[in-house]
Formats: sequence, structure tokens, C-alpha cells
Amino acid sequence: MSRLSDREFNAMNNPWRRFLQRWWEFPMLKRFEVPIQDKAVLEVGCGSGYGAQLLASLHPHSYIGMDFMPEQISLVRERLPQCEFIVQDAACMEAITTASKDTVVIFGVLHHIPEWKTAVREIARVLRPDGEVYLEEPDGGVIAWFERVFKWGHPVTFRLAELEAHLQASGFHPKRKTYLFGFGFYRLQRGVASAVMG
Repeated sequence: MSRLSDREFNAMNNPWRRFLQRWWEFPMLKRFEVPIQDKAVLEVGCGSGYGAQLLASLHPHSYIGMDFMPEQISLVRERLPQCEFIVQDAACMEAITTASKDTVVIFGVLHHIPEWKTAVREIARVLRPDGEVYLEEPDGGVIAWFERVFKWGHPVTFRLAELEAHLQASGFHPKRKTYLFGFGFYRLQRGVASAVMG
């Protein structure tokens, strides 16, 4: 997984980012009726923990937040000492037991992971057979535009059509999806009998 540049790290830890998460991303998760209450939830790329605060309001049975950057985990442990957070690479979730999670939540983090296809395989592994994923991601064209404007040092990543094709090949079936301003929002269910493909 790639570290955030200093500019992007600062952008992801400011009030504007929290505003978007609170009033745009989180309402979409609720509108999609993603199963959180009484579920074992894993958040991939928890950052400094604002997503954890929002998810806690939906009363999961358990919650683990993971992030590749120790700096982020240090921030979130100070903010939410009652929750569990770990430093972990999404492409190798060795600390997460196979078939142990009901729901995986990803608030726009997969495009930071060069080995994103491997991360999808790991997500399938840690989910229970009928587990679900809430996933939101920008299209690679949006990332290219942001890079031209803000120069964060972010590589251009997948297009949404490529992401969707890989998710389907990996045994994930869309229950709901929508597109807004170059972002894709997905509620996906892992197929009970589907083989996970690399």
C-alpha cells in the first residue's frame, strides 16, 4: 500500500474531509442500508478515525480499523481509545482471521493501494461467505484531474469499469450501486459459492 504524500495526508486530516465524510459518504452508506448494527465490521484505511466515529453510531457488534500508516493509527488511538485499531497492509491482512467479518467498509481507500487486486482477494478472505462490502472509489480520470490541480503526487489508478469487472470476477455481486461526480458507490455481497480469482 502506498503512503500518502504530505499534502494528501494533510488533506485527509482536515475539517473539509470530515465534512464530506459526514454529509456525503456516510449518508450514502446509510441509504444503501449497509449492515452495520450488531455486525463484525472491518474498516480498511481508517485514517485518523472519523469514519470509526460515524460507524460506531450504528452500533456494530465489533469494530476493527486498520491503516497502513502508523501516523494515522497514532492519531486515531488518541481520539478513540475504546476502539480497536491496527497497523496493517490491506494487501496482506495477516492479523485478520479468515471468514471472521460480516461487513467491510472502505471509504475511498482502495485507489491508494498499488496491489488493489490482492487487497480485493484479502477482503473476500476475511469476509464470511455471505458477507458484504461497502465501497466507494473515484474513477482514475478524477484522480488524474486532482493530480493536475493539486499535485499531491498520487499515481493514476484504475477506472471504475476495471474495478467493477475485477470485483465480479472475485465473486462479489452488487446489491446497490450509483455514480456521482466521478465516484462509484457500491454495496456488494460475497457469493457463497464463488471462487476468488486473482
